[in-house]
Parts: sequence; structure tokens; C-alpha cells
Amino acid sequence: MITYFLDHLGYAGLSILMALESCNIPIPSEIILPYAGFLVSRGEMNLHIAALVGGLACLLGSIFSYWLGEKLGRPFLWKYGKWLLISHRDIKKADNFIARYGNLTYFFSRLLPVIRTFISFVAGVSGGNFWKFSLYTFIGSWIWSYILIYFGLKLGENWHSLGPWWDRFDSTIIVLVILAIIWHIIRTFRHSRD
Repeated sequence: MITYFLDHLGYAGLSILMALESCNIPIPSEIILPYAGFLVSRGEMNLHIAALVGGLACLLGSIFSYWLGEKLGRPFLWKYGKWLLISHRDIKKADNFIARYGNLTYFFSRLLPVIRTFISFVAGVSGGNFWKFSLYTFIGSWIWSYILIYFGLKLGENWHSLGPWWDRFDSTIIVLVILAIIWHIIRTFRHSRD
């Protein structure tokens, strides 16, 4: 699905996928952005435009997620968060992190896998300053996009030497990604009983 969106829709596909990822839909940017970088290496995308699109799309999806968190509130998150793959332990950690680091939480969380997907909803629940949230979200997402797209660019430039390794281990890599997703789902439901 990810490759289809990017191959056929280009920047529009990148923006859709990144916005969805920021709306608490577990589509990993760790796959989306490196593949965009691979397309950059083939001359089908521009590094700077792709990173900007990634950052803006993350902001757009995050605003929607923030708004949902603000409207639905903490009781909803506590009761139904597990269906969004947010455990009680995740909520407590986010609260502690926001209390300790304030608005910078929004920036740093954009650079952390998994947490980056759900921090917007939690920020809305906690009533964080919307404008600071938006600014830090964009900057963090833009940096995240640059890093992963650049990584994909470098992989693409060296694909002739890495390709055989991927072909040899692609099934293993896919199984490991699926197992990681299953582990996160199990962990979320188990910790939502705490």
C-alpha cells in the first residue's frame, strides 16, 4: 500500500500517508519516509520538497488528533485508549514527560518512534498550548522527515550492493516488523489493565 501511494501519487501520496500516521493510524513513517528517499535517489522526488511535505502533513494530521483529544478528553482516553493503541502506562508516561519538559515535549516526541504517532492526542487531552504544540510539532516532524528521507536516499544510492541482502532477508524483515506491531498491540492491552 505504501509503495503504491508513493509510486502513483507522489507528493500527494506522501502527504496522505504522513497525515494518517499522525492521526493515530499505525502506518509507520519509518517505512514511508525511507521509501520516499529511495524515490529521491531515482530522481522521482526532491529531498527538500519531500521533507517539507512530510513535516506539513504530520502537522495537519496532528492538529486533527489534538482536536480529538481536546474534545473527547481524559475519561475517553482512559477508557478507550487501548483501541487507539495507547495504554494506561503510555498515558501516565506522557503526563509525566509533559509535566517535566513542557512544550518541548511536542518537539522531542516527534523524534521518537511510536510515541510520535500518539503524542498529539495526549497533548489535546492535557490541554497543551495549541500554537506552541503546532510549531514544535512541525519542526520536529520536518527534522524527522529529513533524517529518514536522507537515509532512504543513501540506501537507494547503494541499492546495487544492498539489494541482494534485502532479497535474502526480506521475509525475515517483514516478519520482524509484523511481530513488533503484534507486540505493541499486546503490550497496550495488557498495560491498559494497570
